[in-house]
Amino acid sequence: MTNPNNKVWAIATQLRPHHWVKNLFVVAPLLFSQQFRLTGSCRRSFLALVAFCALSSAIYVLNDLSDLKEDQKHPIKKNRPLARGVLSSNVALVLIIILVAANLGLSWVLGSNFLLISLIFLALNTLYSFGLKHVAILDVMTIAAGFVLRIVAGSIAIAVGPSHWLILCTIMVSLFLGFTKRRAELVSLEGAGGQTRKVLQDYSIAFLDQVIPMVTAATIICYALYTVDNRTLNVLGTRAMLLTVPSVMYGLFRYIYLIYHKNKGADPTDLVCRDAPTLINLLIWVLISVWVVTKGQQFDLFD
Repeated sequence: MTNPNNKVWAIATQLRPHHWVKNLFVVAPLLFSQQFRLTGSCRRSFLALVAFCALSSAIYVLNDLSDLKEDQKHPIKKNRPLARGVLSSNVALVLIIILVAANLGLSWVLGSNFLLISLIFLALNTLYSFGLKHVAILDVMTIAAGFVLRIVAGSIAIAVGPSHWLILCTIMVSLFLGFTKRRAELVSLEGAGGQTRKVLQDYSIAFLDQVIPMVTAATIICYALYTVDNRTLNVLGTRAMLLTVPSVMYGLFRYIYLIYHKNKGADPTDLVCRDAPTLINLLIWVLISVWVVTKGQQFDLFD
């Protein structure tokens, strides 16, 4: 059985590797631009993914360091290595330096534009850790901006331009996840949210219940328009991506169901990775998307 006081285990846990799934947005342009057929593009996309995994882990450590006192009062976050005192602040600072250096080294290899996006991502998330996360609405919008930067970075890495619809979809789904997370946190903490996350004092269930349907509808509309956009047709040679719309709708509706009826969602990554119907639906979406990108133009039913 893993010893939670083991330093190696503590460091690995502090890096939050299960949250690296968010960085898959970096490789999305590789799939939807059909560049995955090129070895060079695959290699650069993989390096970009590793670079953002290192950078995002640095941000997680920084964020936990800035939230140390609040996390020690949180029913779940108090078990994190820094909050429990298994790792010291000095160790955390060393980890941040090493991870940022690793990101900058890989970013330099991928080019000056990629390096610029990495620096913007680092600056934005540093501002988030030390101030923006305490400002209602802006906190969620900052998180959404981080996902957009991942898409842009992935596009720069393989020298393709991201679709404007793909960027809009990323913004909307990020806002959806951010606002539903805030609602789940309010419900799970039962009024104690202000003691563990100050920004929750400025949110209410009533407000979030108005915003969530708006971003849900906007996400579906943006994604549907992306699948039939002329640029998508020019790149993929088909509008068969329309076949993936039901999976996107089910994924959003299932997530809302879990938030409202199962009182889950305080950790979106954990929820997505542990809910079997969501994982199956995600697999279906991936399989259909890969089929459309590789073979869809041969069986286009939407001309």
